[in-house]
Order: sequence, then structure tokens, then C-alpha cells
Amino acid sequence: MGATVSYVVRLSTLSDAEAVSALLAASYSTLLASHYEKALLDRALPFMTRANPTLLASGAFYVAQSSHGELIGCGGWSLESPGTAKIVRGEAHIRHFATHPAWTRLGVARSIMNRCCMDAKARDVSELHCCSTFAAENFYKALGFKTIARADIPLDSQLSFPAVLMQRAAP
Repeated sequence: MGATVSYVVRLSTLSDAEAVSALLAASYSTLLASHYEKALLDRALPFMTRANPTLLASGAFYVAQSSHGELIGCGGWSLESPGTAKIVRGEAHIRHFATHPAWTRLGVARSIMNRCCMDAKARDVSELHCCSTFAAENFYKALGFKTIARADIPLDSQLSFPAVLMQRAAP
């Protein structure tokens, strides 16, 4: 399917919220299954698969849309650290990346990352930070990110999600 259909990367809008949430659910429920216990995913995915309206409207979140109109990838960046309003000069944070399982390893996420890097560089960003799932760690390593530490990311007061903190110099 993915190899014969083209796609474009475009800025997201608030009207993409439902499709982005569906994409996040399809991606994470499939691609994380071999890296995390089912009981944890059952509890965590409802938090992780909701499109973030602030990101969607930020002008720094992108979707890859197939020539058939379906969203097949998403991701973006922000100057603010996730979950806070904290901004550190020269730093940006890679946010909410996902690729539809039928489109993995076809360059979709890399295309979105290239767009993020280009736009972040235009904003004088010199360092990119990322909070990766275990499943995506090798993807980010292939793009030059280095593993800094493993961390439990709080999703609510009673649930944390194991992840990998990563960073790289901006291209």
C-alpha cells in the first residue's frame, strides 16, 4: 500500500484532530506492543493517543497525508518543554511522532523530522531533545540522536510510562 501511493507533508490544523488521534492509536497500539506489557499499554494509550490541540495549531506540527487523503504520519516540535511552559534558549523538543504501521520504513517520519529540523534551525535552535518510546529509539539514533537516560514519564498522578530521553545537535 505505502510503496505505491505518494504523500505530502503539510502543517496540521485543528481540523486534523480526529484523524491524528486515530493515527496515534493505530501506530502506538501496534508498534509499541512488542516493547511494553499489554496491561501498561491498556492504561497508557488513552493518554498518549489524544491529539494535542495546542500542538496542532502551533505552526510547528506536521502531518503526512497520502494521495488518497489519509493521514499516515505526524510529528512536530516546540520551544516549550513538554508538559511545561519552560523555554531554554537554543533548545527545541521533538513532539508526538507517529507513523501508520503500513507506512513504516518508507521515509515518512524522516520526512517530517527533516521539516522539523529545517524550521527549528530557522528559529535559531541549536539542540533538539526527544522523549522516545523504546520502539522508536533506533529511529532517533539513525537520525543522530544520542540516548541520555531512561526515564519514567508521568501520564497522570498514578501512571508513568517508561521512555528514553535523547538529544542531538540541530542540523
